Amino acid sequence: MAKKVVATLKTGAGKSFTKVIKMVKSPKTGAYAFKEEVVHNDHIKDFLKG
Repeated sequence: MAKKVVATLKTGAGKSFTKVIKMVKSPKTGAYAFKEEVVHNDHIKDFLKG
C-alpha cells in the first residue's frame, strides 16, 4: 500500500501532502501504537499536537 500512496503523491498537487506517522500510547494497556495519515503540509503540526 505504501508504494501506491507514494506513487500518487509524486504527481501534480500531491507534493503538498506528507505521510505522517505518530506514536500514541494507549491509556488502558500502556502499549504504544502507530497512527499513520496523509496530511496537507500546512496541517502537520496540528496533527502531531492533537
